[in-house]
Amino acid sequence: MPRPPYRMPTVTAVVVALAATFGTGLYAALGPAAASAGTWFPLGVLLAALLALGVVASTAHLSLARPAGPELARGDLPAPALRLGAVARVTSRAAAGSAAALVFGAYVLPTQPVTIAVVAVLAVVAVNAFGVRISHGAARGLVVGTLLALTVAIAVGLSSEGPQAVLSSAMPAAATGAGIAGDGAGTPDDPAVATLQAAIEPGPLGVLAAAGFVFLAFTGLSRVAELGGSLRDPVRAIRRAPALAVMITTLLLLLLSAALLRGLGASGLASASAPLAALMDTSSSAQVGVLVRIGAAAATIAALLGALSRAAAGAARLSREGELPAFLGRGGSRGTPWVADLTLGALTVAMTLLLSATTAIVVTVVAALVHHAVVHAAVLRLPGRPVRAAVVAVAGGVGCLVVAAAMPLWPLLATVGALAAGWLLCAVTARSRASAAAEEPVRRTDPEEQAA
Repeated sequence: MPRPPYRMPTVTAVVVALAATFGTGLYAALGPAAASAGTWFPLGVLLAALLALGVVASTAHLSLARPAGPELARGDLPAPALRLGAVARVTSRAAAGSAAALVFGAYVLPTQPVTIAVVAVLAVVAVNAFGVRISHGAARGLVVGTLLALTVAIAVGLSSEGPQAVLSSAMPAAATGAGIAGDGAGTPDDPAVATLQAAIEPGPLGVLAAAGFVFLAFTGLSRVAELGGSLRDPVRAIRRAPALAVMITTLLLLLLSAALLRGLGASGLASASAPLAALMDTSSSAQVGVLVRIGAAAATIAALLGALSRAAAGAARLSREGELPAFLGRGGSRGTPWVADLTLGALTVAMTLLLSATTAIVVTVVAALVHHAVVHAAVLRLPGRPVRAAVVAVAGGVGCLVVAAAMPLWPLLATVGALAAGWLLCAVTARSRASAAAEEPVRRTDPEEQAA
């Protein structure tokens, strides 16, 4: 008698959601957030959490209202809007891979972060092409390890005597991939850093930008909704697991904020590419610092693996739908879209070489916020939606666009350009493939049969 298929309990869904949030954002987002808003950046943490809860609510409503799940599907919105949402999602995931790799490099080898980041991307692309994915057991281990590392970091920060200069961890990743400042103090050559340094007085705009940076921690929240039929209680899990993960992650971010402000001060935090490593350098125990670096490395490499696999899956889906060239949808014997894996991997390597961690975070967040704004808009088009869902969708969509517009100018413009280029590529490809499909039956028809 065949065994019934496994159905994931809600508790495991919470672990999956936590694994999605325990990534790059916890280890890298608070530095640029502090550079944007000074000591007011914890308000940005709360604002990012509100945005994330709105995304969770709209994603859950969309997932449970029709068979397509959390994915945007034909009929949800006009085709141009759906195309924008899909392009934004793939762009966000590719940029998230670059950000994760650069932060991984900053924690593992601060003197050569870009080299280590490129090696990490290439290794993960190879692993993805062979179909390796993070199991639920590995996700559970990642969550436990992250909680342990962050608990140690929070304890060290809150028990420290105050800010100290830590030059060894000061901002190598704030420089562009092409050249890193020898003193690690950051460089105005990075548009994101230059924009943040130009903010004289932290104010509302700075808090909005801080919220955008912190939102990096919440960009993977749709993972539970994507599990769909494998959940034992889909309604309960999709609605509650991501929301609980947001609340737990927000608490951790607030505790980390207090610890980092206590240990490094706002200026020290703002100039650190690896804030938790900089905080550990204030500790007298080298073993404690190694533990936190190992935790950061594990979390960011897991984030890199998840981001690239999901980016490739998104590109392959667009290919199957006729929006991208057909070769991107080719799969291997293991069922993995290996062509999309290699293509998105090459794109991520290029981004890693050309962008800093700060800029990659901006691209990730802006593209993700655009995608979520499209999801909120799709909820507004659902028939029979409750008033509460409509209110959340309107507020969430406006909030996403406002926070995206508050991000550093030049990376914001670069993201808009990338989204426009991706949208045009999909539009041209869709028209070309539709024309070719329409002409194919005519080519295959025998002229003698037509004459008869």
